[in-house]
Amino acid sequence: MKIKQLSKVFFLALAGMLMFMTSNAQMQRKSPHQTATGSVAGANVTIVYGSPAVKGREIWGGLVPYDKAWRAGADEATIFETDKDITIQGAKLPAGKYSLFIIPTATEWTVIFNSQTGQWGIKRDGNANYEEAKNVISVKAKVKKTSDLVENLTYKVDKKGVTISWEHQSAMLAIK
Repeated sequence: MKIKQLSKVFFLALAGMLMFMTSNAQMQRKSPHQTATGSVAGANVTIVYGSPAVKGREIWGGLVPYDKAWRAGADEATIFETDKDITIQGAKLPAGKYSLFIIPTATEWTVIFNSQTGQWGIKRDGNANYEEAKNVISVKAKVKKTSDLVENLTYKVDKKGVTISWEHQSAMLAIK
């Protein structure tokens, strides 16, 4: 009788552990996480993002489909934070913390600053995890082709704004 009960407890514990490991594996980070910081237009800007690698894949129009919102990094939604009100591409963004999303095309990106933060970057169906109603601003950025391969997604903050580079493309967000 005791052996039957111990067997049940063992198998239930094993099943619970496997379920935990499976759900935890789905939410683990698969790319290194980076932080880009800098001062621009008198504001301190911080961007926290997962930095996926090209790994021989076609990124724009492939891994990251055109005309579909993307979390602007890997894993959790990319976070953009400013300690002062700023103007990005002519649109006013109040001081605060935002999730960043990009809707890419071959020639320009729509960059979205969304007030919802802390969420995993995609839903189970593969779509970006944001509510359009919480978009604070959306701006357009022209895409430039680069001859050099940028293996890992990179954000750079300098006195002119933010540059986003990956694979053979780069876009600049002017900040004032």
